[in-house]
Amino acid sequence: MSELAKIPVTVITGFLGSGKTTLIRHLMAHPQGKRLAVLVNEFGSVGVDGDILKSCADESCPAENIVELANGCICCTVADDFIPTIEALMALPVRPDHILIETSGLALPKPLLKAFDWPAIRSRITVDGVVALADAEAVAAGRFAPDVAAVDAQRLADDSIDHETPLSEVFEDQISCADIVLMSKADLADAAGLAAARAVIEAEAPRKLPIIAMEEGRIDPRLILGLNAAAEDDIAARPSHHDGLDDHEHDDFETVVIDLPEIAEPQALHDAIVRLARERKVLRVKGYVAVAGKPMRMLVQAVGERVRAQYDRPWGDSPRQSRLVVIGEHDDIDAAGIRAVLAPEAVGA
Repeated sequence: MSELAKIPVTVITGFLGSGKTTLIRHLMAHPQGKRLAVLVNEFGSVGVDGDILKSCADESCPAENIVELANGCICCTVADDFIPTIEALMALPVRPDHILIETSGLALPKPLLKAFDWPAIRSRITVDGVVALADAEAVAAGRFAPDVAAVDAQRLADDSIDHETPLSEVFEDQISCADIVLMSKADLADAAGLAAARAVIEAEAPRKLPIIAMEEGRIDPRLILGLNAAAEDDIAARPSHHDGLDDHEHDDFETVVIDLPEIAEPQALHDAIVRLARERKVLRVKGYVAVAGKPMRMLVQAVGERVRAQYDRPWGDSPRQSRLVVIGEHDDIDAAGIRAVLAPEAVGA
C-alpha cells in the first residue's frame, strides 16, 4: 500500500453479545492477503475480548497489532485514548493494510465517526464501512426494552411519549449508522424469527441497507471489507437519538466485576448466570473461570439467559484466577445481589 493512501478502517458495532469478537476472529483467519490491526473497546475496567483476539494472533495480525482500550468509551475519550491509539497503529514498523475497530456493546457509533475528522488523522485514515451486528434471535424477540408490552401500552395512553429505553436507543443508533447489517446467530432463529428480525431492522434503518444472515461469524470478507464508504464524510445520512448533543453518557449502564476461586461444578455456575438474567435483569456476563482439575481456562460468554462456555487455552504461567464481568442497566444492577448469586458456595467453588 502506498504510504500516501489512507488506511481503511472498518467499525464493527452491535449490541452486547451479538458476536463482534467472533466475527473479527473469522476476519483474522481469512485476511485476504491483508495485514490487519485490531482495536478493541471494552465497557468496564476488565477486558476479555482483547485477550481472546490476541490468542488468535498470527503473521497477518501479530499480537502487537491488537490493542485493547478498557474502562472508557473511545468516542467519549477521543483526545486521550482513541487518537493516540490510532496514531500508534499507523506508526507500526509494518504499516497495517486495514484496521478493525470493535466498539463496546454499549457504544454509539456516530460520535466515533466524527473523531475521524480530527486534524491529526483525517488525511491518513478513512472509515471503509460500519458493520452492525444484530442478534437475530434477540431482535426477533424484541429484547430492547425490559417490558415491551408495558412500554407500548404507555405510549398508547400518552401521545407525548416518544422516547425509547436506553437499550432500544443503542440498537437504533447502531442500525442507523451502519453500511451493512449482519444478523448473527441465525442458526438459533427459525425462518419466522429471521423474517421478524429483518422486519425490525428494516423499520429502524433510515435507508436501504444490505441485511445478511450469519452463523458463528462466518461470512465472505469481501462482503464487508472494501466498501469504500468514507463514512466520516456521510455523517448527515446517519441519524442518531443524540444528534445535537455534545456527547453521550453511559450512566444508563453499570458493570460489576466478580472474582472467584476455582470452581468444581461448571453447571452450577451456568445455572447461577441464568438466574442473574432471570431475576436480576443482567444483560451480559463474560470472563474466564478456573475449573478444578482442568489445565485449560474456561471462557464464559452469556447474553441474557443464553450461556456459552468453552475451554479456550491452557492457563500456563498465568494465575488461575476466575473473573467475571457482569453488565446491566444502571437502575437494575444490585451489586450485592449479584455477588450473592455468584458466591463461591452457590457456584460450587
